[in-house]
Amino acid sequence: MNLRDIAAVSGKSGLYRVLKPTRTGVILESLDANKTKLVANANSRVSILKEISVYTTTAEGTVMLEDVYAKVYAQFKLELPVNSKSNESELRSFIEGIVPEYDKDRVYASDIKKMVTWYGIISSFYPEVFELESVEGEKGAALIATENAASTSGVAVASDAGSGSKAKSQSSVSRKPTNTPSKRGA
Repeated sequence: MNLRDIAAVSGKSGLYRVLKPTRTGVILESLDANKTKLVANANSRVSILKEISVYTTTAEGTVMLEDVYAKVYAQFKLELPVNSKSNESELRSFIEGIVPEYDKDRVYASDIKKMVTWYGIISSFYPEVFELESVEGEKGAALIATENAASTSGVAVASDAGSGSKAKSQSSVSRKPTNTPSKRGA
């Protein structure tokens, strides 16, 4: 799941897909049928969904929203049993079924409504975010099975699957920085 491209803007309803940065902010496109574009400047409070977490009573103290949504998708796919109009007890029982250790004192009903609303928007207008997660999960499971089989036979496995791989690249190629200092005023 990649919530890195999805943002919420304080004071604006709905969610936005991050298109590209500008000198003064970022260009966003709404995740709805209208696909309206918005330039969020430095004064706008933009929250990337990947950086949002839910308070818990565990030692870590939080669980990432991305992990919560992965659990929701695994259990309910794209249709939730609750919506933003559900009463507080229904919302709390829903989130408790997904994240039983959520902090009941610091996670308000309005926060749960927002999570449910966001999930509905993403599942309606950007469902490939969740489908990408299931494909990546299947690839990861296949990679782990391959690594386990190889480790029992003593064969090293190299993979390009990214962070799920235990094999490390031993390339010693140094890369030049992409940004070079400008020569203005020289």
